[in-house]
Amino acid sequence: MLIFEIIKSVILGIVEGITEWLPISSTGHMILVDEFITLDISPEFKEAFLFVIQLGAILAVPIYFFDKLNPFSRRKNAAERKMTWNLWFKVVVGCLPAAVLGLLLDDFFEEHFYNYFVVAVALIVYGVAFIFVEKMKAGKEYRVNSVNDLTYKDALTIGAYQVLAIIPGTSRSGSTILGGMLSGISRTAAAEFSFFMAIPIMLGASGIKALKFILSGYTATLNEIVVLTVGTFVAFFVSLFAIKFLMDFVKRHDFTPFGIYRIILGIVVIGYFVIKNTI
Repeated sequence: MLIFEIIKSVILGIVEGITEWLPISSTGHMILVDEFITLDISPEFKEAFLFVIQLGAILAVPIYFFDKLNPFSRRKNAAERKMTWNLWFKVVVGCLPAAVLGLLLDDFFEEHFYNYFVVAVALIVYGVAFIFVEKMKAGKEYRVNSVNDLTYKDALTIGAYQVLAIIPGTSRSGSTILGGMLSGISRTAAAEFSFFMAIPIMLGASGIKALKFILSGYTATLNEIVVLTVGTFVAFFVSLFAIKFLMDFVKRHDFTPFGIYRIILGIVVIGYFVIKNTI
């Protein structure tokens, strides 16, 4: 029945909206959720569904940071508008590594690395990395504390770390935040810039997937369109709260809890699938 598929779509939208922005890997969570909540849709549409609901999550970023990202705001003076344009140029520069390598390697990595073992290992490795970096940075001053103080070199460096997110289970926000911190950029500035880079990167990735789906000639049913629409809207609204939570969290805490959570989740993923495959 359609109502059950809508409920499943709501759950998937909630998971996407939370895990897309927190450095805990949306892919790892989607793999686990898919084991227990399977939409009654075609395999072709399911692949499109998982990428298109990201569009809902992406739209939360320009809405949440509208004033900071709007270069046309009348409340800003000329210097502030120039600063906003510079921020956008830095975002573009930061996206270049992932845009180039992502187009070249995306299909290869999706075909050969999209499995539970790779996802679990990435979860654990980056969980350990978060704990290690936080201990290494404890009590030290950061070189950059505001996203507006980032240099173009900083933007390119963070963008290079973003390329690592092509490995499933890495977490795009996780790799960019870690890269920023290792480069001397504060948690808050690194998290904000990570969110800003997500706009063109995820729009591009989701757009390519959607275009491939359209060109495949597949015709979606009315029920599938309803399920996709619900999931997308839920992902958008939940993302607003997830972004606010993370920005408030990093002002008072470090990322160690996320590191511990990633390690536990990675172990759970391996344990679950090992047991499943041996039964």
